Amino acid sequence: QVQLVESGGGLVQPGGSLRLSCAASGSIFSINAMGWYRQAPGKQRTLVTTITSGGIPNYANSVKGRFTISRDNARNTVYLQMNSLKPEDTAVYYCKVEGPDRAYWGQGTQVTVSS
Repeated sequence: QVQLVESGGGLVQPGGSLRLSCAASGSIFSINAMGWYRQAPGKQRTLVTTITSGGIPNYANSVKGRFTISRDNARNTVYLQMNSLKPEDTAVYYCKVEGPDRAYWGQGTQVTVSS
């Protein structure tokens, strides 16, 4: 069994910053890509960013230059540093971890950008 525990969401004013974390634990012996997705109310879940096992990132155009993904392979943890946040970044953010046989999803953490 694999568990993903997310943390770091909350309420922030426009222009502010947040840092999300997602730690994988349990019976996962190797991790390939890790990433973050988000789902706004009434909308589909969309890709925010991913990072390969070798540390190569990929970003959605809407977050390029503002968000940074990183990972700590020793801790099986992926991070998302979000700067210059905008109201349109408001969503539930989900981490996704690619194991050798399947993908695992976190429970989601709410990010609200509002004044």
